[in-house]
Amino acid sequence: MAQARTGGSAGLGLKRIRAAGGVLTRDEGGQTEVLLVHRPRYDDWSFPKGKALPEETDEECALREVEEETGFVCDLGTELPSTIYTTRGRPKTVRYWLMTPRAGELAPTREVDEGLWLPVDEAGERLSYEHDRVLLDAVAEAL
Repeated sequence: MAQARTGGSAGLGLKRIRAAGGVLTRDEGGQTEVLLVHRPRYDDWSFPKGKALPEETDEECALREVEEETGFVCDLGTELPSTIYTTRGRPKTVRYWLMTPRAGELAPTREVDEGLWLPVDEAGERLSYEHDRVLLDAVAEAL
């Protein structure tokens, strides 16, 4: 799978942080929308994701984190490019999948206080990080 890399080479030799998440999509009036989430701790807009537990696969992590952060139970779709960057001096790899909600409803949490469905061609303006905009471009190509 292709990877979107951002950041420098800092963190080489340190234990990699393993994380996963999803880009939720829905059809609204014939237009595909993606769900962005706002994290108050960082005051940013991104896609739902989180750190993997030692005993879970990346796929299990992605589904769990998306449900915890959004309230949606999803079906796993096509794998998207991973993002690789350095956070707090450690390398982090986040694997993403396209996801389709099949149950639940958007529910604020302590980690995510707001969600926003936006058309794919408008979502990039709201995203806080370049690596998420690269991921959004891959979503547009996959749809």
